[in-house]
Amino acid sequence: MSGDNRVIKAYMRLKEKYNKQIVPKMEEKFGFKNRMLVPRLTKVVLNVGFGHHLKEKEFMASVEKGLAKITGQKTDFTVAKKSISAFKIREGLTIGAKVTLRGQQMYDFTDKLVNITFPRVRDFRGISEKSVDRNGNLTVGFKEYISFPEIRVEEADSIYGLEVCLATNARNRAEGLELFRLLGFPFKKDSNNLNTYG
Repeated sequence: MSGDNRVIKAYMRLKEKYNKQIVPKMEEKFGFKNRMLVPRLTKVVLNVGFGHHLKEKEFMASVEKGLAKITGQKTDFTVAKKSISAFKIREGLTIGAKVTLRGQQMYDFTDKLVNITFPRVRDFRGISEKSVDRNGNLTVGFKEYISFPEIRVEEADSIYGLEVCLATNARNRAEGLELFRLLGFPFKKDSNNLNTYG
């Protein structure tokens, strides 16, 4: 099976699960009268802050390459909107990198995140429910980006962490939390654990 066919299969599997299983369960639990009101994923954003590596071009290139491998998309760089002298940051300085996924790429990445990436994380004990904010969005941090299957440790130029933000159109935290549970995200009810893994 080609890479493109595997992507389509993963996308169809998760999308089909959403339509056939998740939507009816969400309708039943929250009393939605119209399936268009049922919350869904809208985008997934991966981002890496450069921190004290701001002036290291090799590190920035490594991050760009790593995000591209993980997502299959071109990396965008983020710049400072204002100067902060305490952190030696001036307006317009490149301070991080990000990739935004939507549609097919979003579902494929989410499927991979749940079924492949989390099981690869060392000492993984589940996601804190506190990782879901009041608007129903989930943010998960990884201490090491090598948890993603596309990255080979022996080929990694440097080890760094990244943040994954999954946005929904949920109206509140309860709807968002239930959506992520039904999508297969492994939550741990003990909220004392951190939402950063790796």
